[in-house]
Amino acid sequence: MQTAQPTPSVNDILGQARQGSVAAIIQILNERLAESQIRTRAILADGVLQLLCEAPTPEQLEQSTVVPRVQGILEELAPKSIRKVNINSRIVREQQLLWFEEITRDPENQLLWSELIKLKQPNPVSRLWQDLQQPKARNEIVVTDQKKNQLSQKYFLRGVVGGASLCLLVLLVGWVFKHRLGVTWAQLFSPDAVTVAEPTTEAPAAPDTFAQAVRLAQQSVTAGQQATTPAEWLDLAARWQRAADLMAQVPLEDERYAIAQDRILTYQQNSDQALNQADQLQQEVANPTTEASE
Repeated sequence: MQTAQPTPSVNDILGQARQGSVAAIIQILNERLAESQIRTRAILADGVLQLLCEAPTPEQLEQSTVVPRVQGILEELAPKSIRKVNINSRIVREQQLLWFEEITRDPENQLLWSELIKLKQPNPVSRLWQDLQQPKARNEIVVTDQKKNQLSQKYFLRGVVGGASLCLLVLLVGWVFKHRLGVTWAQLFSPDAVTVAEPTTEAPAAPDTFAQAVRLAQQSVTAGQQATTPAEWLDLAARWQRAADLMAQVPLEDERYAIAQDRILTYQQNSDQALNQADQLQQEVANPTTEASE
């Protein structure tokens, strides 16, 4: 009986985790620890993977059980560039905003326990064999005959328009050289043709979406302390969702990418909580409670 092969999506997640993707590592840990009702969050800080394990009760976070289990999963993945892992634990909390800053500032009151571990490194030959067996992610695009015809017409029209534009541009450049600079067509295409340097313009700097998201989150925290009406809570939910969208735009090569991935879920959870609060207030307005009179 043949064993079922893992799906490409699973292989892709495993491959990302082995390459050191914090988001992929969290997803795999959450899947394997789900039966114990343990969920994890992580951030890479100063070369150490700071891992937070949360569960509803302290019994589910028994240190002698959780640490070996988490270490075994991580050593099986063998993520590149991750040698040290600091495992932290606390009772689950709905408010997840800036959790790493919270436990760093006050670990005694925030955590049940914390333990720093070192991951055993895999055999280089075994690691190479795993990398070779890891399939490359592919996105297959199916093009129907109708779509092929549409694309052909589209490219044909683009070619016609592009050719006409090019001819017009050549005529315009020739007119400028002849009437403004006194250069004829023969001189323009001669070996000694006059060259005109085009002005260079610097590309505008890409917006710092991480900083924008952090500012919006800080504003949302302040607004959340003052919100009292359904409309204000709906506006607050939209702000948190916008902050999550901005964090999702942080590129992979950005050194703050891991932090951004961690905060996307946090901001989305805050948005859901604001929506629930708005819905609750709307129901109270629609169905006011009145004391029953005998």
